[in-house]
Amino acid sequence: MFNDIYNNRRVFLTGDTGFKGSWLRLWLESMGADVYGYSLAPNTQPNHFELLGYKRDKFNDILDVDSLQKAFADFQPEIVFHLAAQPLVRLSYQQPVETFATNLMGTVNVLEACRQTPSVKAIVAITTDKCYENKEQIWGYRESDPMGGYDPYSASKGCAELAISAWRRSFFSTDGTPLLASARAGNVIGGGDWSVDRLIPDIVKATSKGETVSIRSPRSTRPWQHVLEPLRGYLMLGQKLLEGKREFAQAWNFGPSDGVRTVLDCVTELQKSWSEIRFEINEPKDAPHEAQNLTLDCTKANAVLGWNPVWNTETALQKTAQWYRAFYDKNQVNSKEQLAQYCKRCE
Repeated sequence: MFNDIYNNRRVFLTGDTGFKGSWLRLWLESMGADVYGYSLAPNTQPNHFELLGYKRDKFNDILDVDSLQKAFADFQPEIVFHLAAQPLVRLSYQQPVETFATNLMGTVNVLEACRQTPSVKAIVAITTDKCYENKEQIWGYRESDPMGGYDPYSASKGCAELAISAWRRSFFSTDGTPLLASARAGNVIGGGDWSVDRLIPDIVKATSKGETVSIRSPRSTRPWQHVLEPLRGYLMLGQKLLEGKREFAQAWNFGPSDGVRTVLDCVTELQKSWSEIRFEINEPKDAPHEAQNLTLDCTKANAVLGWNPVWNTETALQKTAQWYRAFYDKNQVNSKEQLAQYCKRCE
């Protein structure tokens, strides 16, 4: 897979202590990549990063410019995957300044570090499907649609996309400069996520304690997909950039092939694999605004990049339930096994 391009590559990975970042690090290292992780310390217990056996003496912040530039200068990476972010909508209402600082200026800091490091050939900057100006439409957003954002998180990611576009056109558009792409993925699920105010982690934490979980937005729709699906898209995109194919240095959507599902659909589907799940619907009237409908048009990734999901939403939910049940019932972390299953399915 990926034409063995990551074997012995120096890969700089921001946000490797996070849910998606830890899965991406596992995948990269399984392919022989030399990964430099740069991130804050894990903010939940348990967390996927430490369960995979990763440890680090020092953690770093992408807002610490001197530390970031020194790390780039010392490691001399060939490709950068930028995942570090403040990723939670509801937290962004509580910490708007910190959210904009991390998601916008943190991205700018990473892009500038790349610009000052001659070894960097490729950059894949991860944002979100929520970067679009959400009009609650029923059809999917395309990469050419305008950026926006009602809440601070979404707006900060829209701003990050504008910064990425500016750096691409201003500094990374001529021969010899790094190739820069951005990736916008839908809602990811999978084992190892214990974040606050996310549907699956909330269900898992409640069920593991024998409690009933409260569902606040049962009719909201999202493009749910297993975490390995967009990660494969990021890796495919990185491969094209490392091969010097400048036409891939643009924005890309990565979402499920079988459409969106409501929150309630996901909960009831998850119950099929974990019968102990109990839930109640509680829709608070004074809750901060969150988008009701959100879907992505992934035609470009399908047709041009050749990326298509291999696990549908039902399979993604089954794999997620299996991971958490193995963890809570048997104290097992079967991330490597699920990665192997996924890669075999891609053959």
